[in-house]
Amino acid sequence: MTGKVITCRAAVAWGPGQPLVMEEILVDPPQKMEVRIKILFTSICHTDLTAWKGENEAQRVYPRIFGHEASGVVESVGEGVEDMKEGDHVVPIFNGECGDCVYCKSEKSNLCERFRVNPFKSVMAIDGNCRFSTKQGNPIFHFLNTSTFSEYTVLDSACVVKIDSQAPLKEMTLLSCGASTGLGAAWNTANVQAGSSVAVFGLGAVGLAVVEGQTMGITDFLNPKDLGEPVHEKIREMTNGGVDYSFECAGNLEVLREAFLSSHDGWGLTVVLGIHPTPRMLPLHPMELFDGRRIIGSVFGDFKGKSQLPHFAEECKRQEVKLDEFITHELPFSEINEAFQLLVDGKSLRCLLHL
Repeated sequence: MTGKVITCRAAVAWGPGQPLVMEEILVDPPQKMEVRIKILFTSICHTDLTAWKGENEAQRVYPRIFGHEASGVVESVGEGVEDMKEGDHVVPIFNGECGDCVYCKSEKSNLCERFRVNPFKSVMAIDGNCRFSTKQGNPIFHFLNTSTFSEYTVLDSACVVKIDSQAPLKEMTLLSCGASTGLGAAWNTANVQAGSSVAVFGLGAVGLAVVEGQTMGITDFLNPKDLGEPVHEKIREMTNGGVDYSFECAGNLEVLREAFLSSHDGWGLTVVLGIHPTPRMLPLHPMELFDGRRIIGSVFGDFKGKSQLPHFAEECKRQEVKLDEFITHELPFSEINEAFQLLVDGKSLRCLLHL
């Protein structure tokens, strides 16, 4: 099908919170520096959930194909793509790496100038058009550089990572977002040292991936609803003044404040991983930073996707990181709405959809 339009199934969102509709769509061939992928596995992340609900009105655009955590095989490549070929095993990444811009050349950032994560972007970079369309020829918009809730998708090559063909694609799906974001936050962003104390707020897939980044795992579990005092006060009691590192993985400002206050004054570091759709600002007073606590955001675990993810995939292949434990459910692609409901109900970490 190289160079031709493909007809395939996709789960299309037609409005905020509306059930996704499984329908036949048209997928154009890849243009210059683009790659068309056959998606084999995709899963649902809370970011998909937030976008599907349309909580941020400025980001709403329909019809749209959501999904950003996936794995698959290259079907064809556009002009100029030299690091991939048909048949290669790949994972899409929402936070791309062109390798040439001032950001990609900086050791201090993993945010590419052109292909960084951008929830407002809904078309391809090279021509401002969509590669998806309805059978009537109307455009269907893209999401987070990826749009993986489709049997075939087109991405900029900067957002596609080639991985070892021996690595199990099922588990590699989690490298697209959850595992990389959480583990990378512990390893790269915070650079957690041996013997450090750590508090993780929000134990979904990303929070548990942060935990996976510590050899000790979880030693204590606190349910805020069971405490007669603020969480940060309890944590300070348990850790002799606060933890060295705290990770906010809930996307809730009250939780973020508790995470910040649970870190030790003088040197505590809070890493923000949660997606915050609220228009409200940080719940901190500038003077609180003079107590020596620091706060930082982390995108994609500070991994540079194309240059650093293949090595991480190798570690996962060798079972140094156990990705399979994050997959709590598996369903056929046609049951994607049921998979969304599992996440809404808090019953799944990752539900893997088989295409």
